[in-house]
Amino acid sequence: MEQISVFLVDDHNLFREGLALLLSNMPFIREVKQAADGRIFLSRLSEGIPDLVLMDISMPEIDGIEATKKALALHPDLKIIALSMYADEEYYTRMIDAGAKGFMLKNSGIQDVEDCIRNVVSGHNFFSPEILDSILKNISRKAKPAKKSELSEREEEVLYRICQGLSNQEIADLLHISKRTVDKHRENLLLKTDSKNTAGLVMFAIRNGIVEV
Repeated sequence: MEQISVFLVDDHNLFREGLALLLSNMPFIREVKQAADGRIFLSRLSEGIPDLVLMDISMPEIDGIEATKKALALHPDLKIIALSMYADEEYYTRMIDAGAKGFMLKNSGIQDVEDCIRNVVSGHNFFSPEILDSILKNISRKAKPAKKSELSEREEEVLYRICQGLSNQEIADLLHISKRTVDKHRENLLLKTDSKNTAGLVMFAIRNGIVEV
């Protein structure tokens, strides 16, 4: 992995400076810039586009949701990881809609932080285990998807079951089809949604109104 530049946006000085110090000690991180809120972050984007942004959700001036929308409107390829103190499903739904690629609790261990960064920089999506577990427990299928998708009815059903955290074998048993068929559906879903993993599929399902939390 090549060395990357990171922009850390958080209004809590002690947390921000502590995380910045930890990040600066990671061998694959070249530079860590900091901002105390979304307004300052957006004003400093003209200095250079970072490889990755770690964005607090709840901040004064411009919060993480609005800052993410504005930053991605200017730079659509920007990779943003949301930071939060709480596994609040509403926040994550709004940040997914805004375009965040990863989600991390502020009390995460340093290994989770590194895993999240590596996944998102590599083009994958990532949820902290606690966040993903919370979302999977509270997810439900919408009676009618909010947006028209290119998925078949069966693919949407399989996607919903994946979002519930079921294994391919469990999905096969529930839908009375073979595991090989479910394997193929999952493969097609990854291709059609341009997802690399389960987190990406969950994000697609939420963003396209197939499920809600």
